[in-house]
Amino acid sequence: MTDANDNGNLAYENGGLAVVAALAAHGVDTVFGIPGTHNLEFYRHLHRFGIRAITPRHEQGAGYAADGYFVVSGRPGVVITTSGPGLTNVITAAATAYAESRPMLILSPGVPTGLERADVGMLHETKDSSGALSHLLVAAHRTRTAEGAAQAIADAFALFEGSRPGPVHIEVPLDVLEGGWHGTTAAPWPSRPRPLDEDAVDTAAEALAGSVRPLIIAGGGARRAADRITRLAELLDAPVATTANGKGIVDETHPLAVGANVRFPSVQQASREADVLLVLGTEIADSDLWGGMIGIQEENTTQTVIRCDIDPDQLHKNLRGQVLVLGDATAFVDGLLTRLGKGDGSREDGTARAAQLRREVAHDFDATHIGARVTALVQEAAGHDVVIAGDSSRVTYDGTVHALVARTPDQLLYMPGYATLGYGIPAAIGGRLAAPDRPVACIVGDGAAMFAIQEIATAVELALPIPFVIVDNGGYEEIEHQMVERGIEPFAVRLHRPDFALLAESMGARGATVAHTDLDEHLPREVRTALAADRPTVIHVLEQQA
Repeated sequence: MTDANDNGNLAYENGGLAVVAALAAHGVDTVFGIPGTHNLEFYRHLHRFGIRAITPRHEQGAGYAADGYFVVSGRPGVVITTSGPGLTNVITAAATAYAESRPMLILSPGVPTGLERADVGMLHETKDSSGALSHLLVAAHRTRTAEGAAQAIADAFALFEGSRPGPVHIEVPLDVLEGGWHGTTAAPWPSRPRPLDEDAVDTAAEALAGSVRPLIIAGGGARRAADRITRLAELLDAPVATTANGKGIVDETHPLAVGANVRFPSVQQASREADVLLVLGTEIADSDLWGGMIGIQEENTTQTVIRCDIDPDQLHKNLRGQVLVLGDATAFVDGLLTRLGKGDGSREDGTARAAQLRREVAHDFDATHIGARVTALVQEAAGHDVVIAGDSSRVTYDGTVHALVARTPDQLLYMPGYATLGYGIPAAIGGRLAAPDRPVACIVGDGAAMFAIQEIATAVELALPIPFVIVDNGGYEEIEHQMVERGIEPFAVRLHRPDFALLAESMGARGATVAHTDLDEHLPREVRTALAADRPTVIHVLEQQA
């Protein structure tokens, strides 16, 4: 193989080409990262394969953009970093992907072969990058050859398809990256779903067929089974509640949909009253339940809990199941659909149960909170299919998670488990790149915005018409409330903030300011204008006086 730009010079038949050829063979068309001294041999070959390189202003932003790209596109996000600080900068984003069980491939150069732990003072020298990341991610590999690097990429994509997904790091030593390659690219592995225990599927189908008050709880691991879960719910006349990561698995306007509301007491009580509880692709973690519980926790109970997960360690996590199915949710629900027929009429009315739950959730949820109001207004202006990126901001977890009416499981970009700040702005960029013809918006608090405000420049450079709505409450208001609850005099939480509209304009974006008293009149207009613009817009919502 000869690089199209090397005038026949075979010196460029190197490890960088091996890696990029393997990415292309697995359908990668976009990578996120920042070129640096040691990773240029990755970048040399991207144009040859038609792979676009997105350059954020910080590697953490690259990781969050890659995550947003995955949620919207369904394809694993790929990040290229340089050695040393470039790699360590992306670790928080990678750890986020681990906590949320989302695929991410991180490629970085490493010290040359033979200089591991040598401490000779090389530029960006790190003691043991792969060793460090192996303790935080699903896997981290240091390759020995160009062929091994290509194979490691194939192995990563096979893991994404056949196991619980998560971030994988591949470190290519500099001598391998720049050294020769003999043109052997590892072919994509065919998807081989884990075979299901058919007896367990039979048992689950039998329990569901005889159920009177079934309830379905679906999480992020069931996103690809969305249409099937809807058909199953209709067949069983069963309400469906989801976690935040499962939001939109069932169209939230469907009469059986309860929404991403598992944290509310009414839904948790309904899970204890169900005679058969079907839990699909979720660890039902405290980050979703906010201190509550799903299902009956006592061992001696008449409730039947059916759990399906691709990770065996998840099957009993936070709630012990009686029927355990190890495998992909799509295959499992397909198996149930082939076994189940219409009920005998003894089942309680699921539509009425779901409607009652929605009324109870509406009583628990403060729809007048500014996060909920902003979300509803943004969706009103952008349309029912809008993708909204949030953050570890109160406007997200007390607002968008519940106020967004999701029709599909790709409309909320959020990370409830790791709960990091700085996610929303770059995730919106990744989401818009994945779906250039779809409305994408971002709603974050002022504290979260300051973690990633530099990525507005990235959106300007890419001419992305994203409305970035920054709700300014004066700093870390939620932490201030927690201080007060603990009897601590609040300090270090009331922060100086910039004029976000002017800051946006200084970076080449559009800027607008909306007072919270004018939300209903002005915010939808600003959002519509932003979506029709030729660049991003920052809309500064003043909840309190700056």
